[in-house]
Amino acid sequence: MTSKPTALWVRLWPVYVILIGLGLALSQGWHEYLTLDSLSANAVSLDAMVRENFLIVFALYILVYAAATTFMVPGSALTIAGGFLFGLVLGTPATVIGATIGASILFFASKTSIGAVLRDVAGPFIEKMRAGFAENPVSYMFALRLIPIFPFAAVNIAPGLLGAKYSDYLLTTFFGIIPGTLAYSWIGAAVKGTLLEGGTPDISSLAANFVPAFLALGLVSLLPVAYKKFFPRKVPA
Repeated sequence: MTSKPTALWVRLWPVYVILIGLGLALSQGWHEYLTLDSLSANAVSLDAMVRENFLIVFALYILVYAAATTFMVPGSALTIAGGFLFGLVLGTPATVIGATIGASILFFASKTSIGAVLRDVAGPFIEKMRAGFAENPVSYMFALRLIPIFPFAAVNIAPGLLGAKYSDYLLTTFFGIIPGTLAYSWIGAAVKGTLLEGGTPDISSLAANFVPAFLALGLVSLLPVAYKKFFPRKVPA
C-alpha cells in the first residue's frame, strides 16, 4: 500500500520553528545586539548575558543564523557576532549548525512547489554548475563550499534542483563551510578579547588578538589556489 505524501505545510515545519525563534528574538530586541557597534558598546553586558543564559542565547543564535541563511541574508557580520558572543571554540560550531540548518531548508524547499521561485534565484548559475555535478557531485559540492565563486544562496539552492542526494549535500555543507566560519569567528573572538581587556576596536589596539585571526582568514583565501592545484578537473567552471 502506497503511503500518502506528506502535505507541504507539514514538511516545512523547520521554517515555522525558525520563524517563532526569530520572532521572539525580534520582539525582545536581541537582534540589535548583533551589529558591530552594539557588540563593541555592550561587550561586558553581552558577556555576562551569555554566561548567565548560555543555552538560551546559544539556541537563539543558531535559529537566527538558520533564518538568515534560509532568507538568503549575507552572513559574514553574523558569523563575526557568533565568534564575539561565544568565542572561537563554541562560536564556530554554532554558526556551522545554523548555516547548515538554513541551507537544508532551502535544499528541501527546492524540491517542492517553492522550487520554481528558488530556481529564479539560482537560475543564472545552474547551467554553469551542471557539468560539475554530473562528473562528481560530492567533490564538486565540497569545492563550491571552499571556493566562493558563486553566491552562497545559489550554492545552497542549486544542488537540490540538480538532483543531489541530501546526505551528500549535508556532508559537504557542514564540513565545507568550517574553514571560512573559523576565520570569521576568530575575528569576532579577537574583538571581544580586546574590548574586555579595556581596548578599543581599532587595528593598532587589536593587533595582538587579530594577527591569528587574519592569518586564519589568509589561509582560507588560499584554499581556492590549493584546491585548483590538487584537483584541477573539479574546480567550478
